[in-house]
Amino acid sequence: MVVKNQAKPAAAPKAPEPVVLPEAEVADIAKRHRLSVAIVKEIVRRVGTGERAAIEREIKKGMARR
Repeated sequence: MVVKNQAKPAAAPKAPEPVVLPEAEVADIAKRHRLSVAIVKEIVRRVGTGERAAIEREIKKGMARR
C-alpha cells in the first residue's frame, strides 16, 4: 500500500537565541533604576526581548513587589 500524501514529521522547535543588548544600554538602564548590571542582564534574559520599554516595565513590576 503506497500513501502519497503522508505528512512528514515536524521539526523540533528551536531554542530562542539569547538577546544581547549593548553594554552601554544595559549600564544606562542599571544606572537609571539604581540596579546592578547583573540584575538588568538577568531581567533581559527572563523577559526574552531587548525592547527597553519591556525591560523597564519588568523592573517596575519588581520594585512594586518590594
